[in-house]
Amino acid sequence: MSIAAKICGLTTAEGVAAAARHGARYVGFVFYPPSRRNVTPELAGALAAVVPAGITKVGLFVDADDASLARAVAGAPLDLLQFHGQESPERVLWAKRRFGKPVMKAIAVASAADLDRAPRYYGAADLLLFDAKPPKDAVVPGGNGLAFDWELLGGRRWPVPWMLSGGLTAGNLGEAVRLTRATAVDVSSGVEREPGVKDPEKIAAFLARAREL
Repeated sequence: MSIAAKICGLTTAEGVAAAARHGARYVGFVFYPPSRRNVTPELAGALAAVVPAGITKVGLFVDADDASLARAVAGAPLDLLQFHGQESPERVLWAKRRFGKPVMKAIAVASAADLDRAPRYYGAADLLLFDAKPPKDAVVPGGNGLAFDWELLGGRRWPVPWMLSGGLTAGNLGEAVRLTRATAVDVSSGVEREPGVKDPEKIAAFLARAREL
């Protein structure tokens, strides 16, 4: 069985088409204005409308307020809500119940101690995502092209499904999967031709590598 891959931070029909054509299991849209990958609910709705059936459409949020969440969910046919900020387990569970959609919580990782936060979300999140902790001066919490020490996840087991993210590329994906035993991965900056602009060829290469694994 190949590695399930999520292409996140999509902003163009070209990028969405490449992700779908080459076998992405998930496509992600960022609803966070400070991000160069930010999309409006209207644009996300238009892009999501052409995503083939069977591909999970993910909305990424960073400490969004109720109104922002509601606008995004109303404007785009999202299947999964991803929370990438400092959201509490209670906030994640509230969103799950309020919008009737599964939710994923990102855990920022720099050391083994950071992984201790994961169990707090067991009863709230349907999935976890382990991403590199951003630098203190970072504008956004993810998509910074940084990896964490993958060996921190080696030998760990989690009672909920999870994804690996942070600094992944077609070139290092094999090593990342070998060390972490991840069965699902999330990439954004690693498939871009320039910050915020996806490269269809890099998307194709990344997804081809995921299939090989």
